[in-house]
Amino acid sequence: MVSRSGRFEVLYAERGTKALLLRAGELLRELDRSYYHAADFDYPIALGALPGGREIVVHCPREYNVLQIDDAVTGECITKGPRTPRDVFHSRLSISPDGRHLLAAGWVWHPFGIAMIFDLVAAVQDPAVLDGPGILRADISDAEIESACWLDSDRVVIAASNEDPSEDEEDPGTLAPGELGVWSVGSSRWLHRARLTHPVGTMIACEERIVSLFGHPRLIDPASGRTLLEWPDVDAGAKDRSYGVGQVPTPVVAVHPDGTRLAIAQSDHIAILNLET
Repeated sequence: MVSRSGRFEVLYAERGTKALLLRAGELLRELDRSYYHAADFDYPIALGALPGGREIVVHCPREYNVLQIDDAVTGECITKGPRTPRDVFHSRLSISPDGRHLLAAGWVWHPFGIAMIFDLVAAVQDPAVLDGPGILRADISDAEIESACWLDSDRVVIAASNEDPSEDEEDPGTLAPGELGVWSVGSSRWLHRARLTHPVGTMIACEERIVSLFGHPRLIDPASGRTLLEWPDVDAGAKDRSYGVGQVPTPVVAVHPDGTRLAIAQSDHIAILNLET
């Protein structure tokens, strides 16, 4: 994982308990997470910068359900103080491009995939903000959340699992099983929802589009759910969420800064995908 500034990197094992924080390739310090169910869900960690430019690490260094914000340079914990966390296994953390919000696509027992968004600016003033429900409505989906990613600083793309299709009448305010939705943080509503015919898996934002990494890569318009390009001969694995007994590795990918190309690791080479349509 590399920060947007390019100054910091994190090396970690997805289902391990140790990570290394580097600056310009030099080791700064070792990071930890709780052993509790560590083998069952991906390491929760994100790099980013607060609106004022202070670079941070967000992770769960002691307890699986306690999010902490550290200063990336000094290691100082910015969110000190008493905490009363919910029983949530935080995973797939990502910070919005403007540094104002944190997205988590984790799970709750039994297990059930969820998405949460937290106000990082508020959390710096009151760490208990990270223990609450966040600013994303709890009833946004009728199904498990498979994955989520930032499209920009306001819009989040969220994918719902199709494992348990609902036979009830659909609520226009909730994401139905098998749907892909674009949620606006600022207006707290769905901007778009579209039904898909395939699992989404890990999502990577590329300008106004996303790359879906399940089976093989697909370039998708998140507003309509339409597949713009796909690469059936490129292996993207079969990982559809951040948790589960028995690890399925997340595809190793990198997007070019201009969003026109994506590199994805294969068993014996690196495939370069042209994302221009």
